[in-house]
Amino acid sequence: MITFSRVSLIYPHSTTTVIEDLSFEIVEGEMVLVMGHTGSGKSSLLRLINGLVPHHTGGILGGEIIVDGKSTRTTKPGELAGIVGIVGQNPLDTFVADTVEEELAFGMESLNFPHDVMRKRVEEALDQVGLTSHRNRTIATLSGGEQQRLAIASALVMHPKVLVLDEPTSALDPVASEEILAILHRLVHDLSVTVVLAEHRLERVIGYVDRILLIEGNGSTSIGSPAEILKKTDLVPPIVRLTRALSLDEVGTSTREVRRLTENLRNELPESTRPLFTPGETLLALEKVSLTYGSNIALDEVSVEIKTGEITALMGRNGAGKSSLIKCAVGILKPVTGSVTILGEDIATLSPQRRSQIIGYIPQEPGDLLYLTTVQEECNRADRDNLVPSGTTLALLHSTLPTIAATNHPRDLSEGERLALVLAIVLSGSPKILILDEPTRGLDYEAKNRLMRELHLRAREYGIAILMATHDVEIVAEVADRTIFLADGEKVADGSTLDVLLASPAFAPQVAKVMSPRPWLTVADVLRSQESSR
Repeated sequence: MITFSRVSLIYPHSTTTVIEDLSFEIVEGEMVLVMGHTGSGKSSLLRLINGLVPHHTGGILGGEIIVDGKSTRTTKPGELAGIVGIVGQNPLDTFVADTVEEELAFGMESLNFPHDVMRKRVEEALDQVGLTSHRNRTIATLSGGEQQRLAIASALVMHPKVLVLDEPTSALDPVASEEILAILHRLVHDLSVTVVLAEHRLERVIGYVDRILLIEGNGSTSIGSPAEILKKTDLVPPIVRLTRALSLDEVGTSTREVRRLTENLRNELPESTRPLFTPGETLLALEKVSLTYGSNIALDEVSVEIKTGEITALMGRNGAGKSSLIKCAVGILKPVTGSVTILGEDIATLSPQRRSQIIGYIPQEPGDLLYLTTVQEECNRADRDNLVPSGTTLALLHSTLPTIAATNHPRDLSEGERLALVLAIVLSGSPKILILDEPTRGLDYEAKNRLMRELHLRAREYGIAILMATHDVEIVAEVADRTIFLADGEKVADGSTLDVLLASPAFAPQVAKVMSPRPWLTVADVLRSQESSR
């Protein structure tokens, strides 16, 4: 179905190849995962499959790519639209209609599909991704995760032979991710659709894929079974890190396998308590905050306090109200009822300048905050605006992602790289409160670990209060002191991360599932217990 023959790619004005001498074949009905470091070229490889690269991006392409018998060198992306469906990292950039149902019908209308066929396919797609109740919703009012589902449905509605997805679960909660991956699994096994996806959250997808294509970052690549590839890379999910840390003979790729491998250890190790953090004074307080969008209730009398030095995770299903709560907390939205106070002052009475000095806010789409032509210019502007020594912001950026070139245009960066840039810009201003919406989206495991170390340092050493809305349960388990759980606009849980995550099987991290019923969330928790037994 897809054949790469000695493919190399270099972009205009670049001095290094993105892909070098890559050859592989993907057969019909196979699911292949593309993995690699943030910015290594995964998105470029996906766009090569439908010809967006180099037809729309420019660049020098060597070798030959054949998709369903057609060469992407001579076949334009529009001519491959009926064969290859593609879902990008930022779904909002791809929408052309106003409502969910109109968006699903748009592509078929453009190709003059019969009305009865369009109606049937729209219904099928809505059911497949769980958006039936949202069919008449305006796309702009959907949550990020709901927009992700709509983008996938828009590709599925064309019944493509090849489905290409870039970070398909990055904005989805764990339950929704399982549903989407189950859909992809059925497409592969029941309809022989060929699926190629790039994803950083390997813990979600590793059990579904047939093979992994690893991009090393220097242009070299390798392809093989999940077990083969995971043995040769440090970009591994928590259960693989656990097997390595415990020096087990096998590399388990599923919770069931690793539970079997660790049965004796699970029973023998003593209990160990996870250190608890005592926060300082309250910096941000939301009291009985309610918010509505028309007749839809987004928040229903939610009260939250954010305190000095504490890292708080905000979790819940897509559409639960997480982004709405954050937007109220930073003053973007005004609650219908309730109050928001910062350092005891009503947020509505603070000037925008004063508010930005206290709160550093990174939205779900960090690229919205970037408008200059190079990374260096963005960093220089941040240095001037935040009154810090020249080079401070760029140094912060490189502490998270050292591979980003200062000469790059921000729009040429991957989603994860843009996030790292905006985070550096915000942190250089030394805010008292840092609020992040999906802060690990598009970041590989190593970049996430560097980010979390930076956030932990800022919280503990500088006393910054951190609130992050996220679906990344593994990062919550690693770094969050406290976890708040929202459901249908209501706060249903608020307590220590250990208690909240262990009480929710759907949102439990991999190590917790492997070691259940022992109260451990991370590899460090297990090793702490192992150390105490010696």
